[in-house]
Amino acid sequence: MSNLDASVVEQVVLLTPDGTPCGVADKASVHGEVTPYHLAFSCYVFDRDGRLLVTRRALDKPTWPGVWTNSCCGHPGPGEDPADAVLRRLDQELGIPAADLTLVLPDFSYRASFRGVEEYELCPVFLARSDAVPTPDPSEVADAVWRSWDEFVAAATAPESQISPWAQEQVRALIAGGHVETFLGRSRED
Repeated sequence: MSNLDASVVEQVVLLTPDGTPCGVADKASVHGEVTPYHLAFSCYVFDRDGRLLVTRRALDKPTWPGVWTNSCCGHPGPGEDPADAVLRRLDQELGIPAADLTLVLPDFSYRASFRGVEEYELCPVFLARSDAVPTPDPSEVADAVWRSWDEFVAAATAPESQISPWAQEQVRALIAGGHVETFLGRSRED
């Protein structure tokens, strides 16, 4: 059974090309062959040992079913602060609280298509900490495992990577900025 209330119609915030909100639409009607630019978020959750919570998307999701990705993705609702949306979705999708939520890539944007469905999002990227045991909502997450950051980087940057396209791009940006090392209190040489 899903932790999400099925009676609530989830809405996404539509954006102009410069990222200004310009309307809302039902999430179910937005993702298709041609998707309007809209607001989303991604979050990478680390435990006290510096391991990353990696998730596999539910097999019946319309966008990227069964694909391995970062800890949590989603969409802020109309008027919802993206940080609040991250905490809400971590609870709904994985049943975990988070601490030290940190916005590291506020302007990350991407466009990708898979099996006739397009994603086109302004997708701020957050880092967070949690040592809670995930209890995934099976309608959202097929599997959740803790992996070393280096292992995830290797998977995301491999020539034929099977990691989600947004996570592949985000990992490159996170590496370039040294964001994960800073967040975890490591030097790049560690």
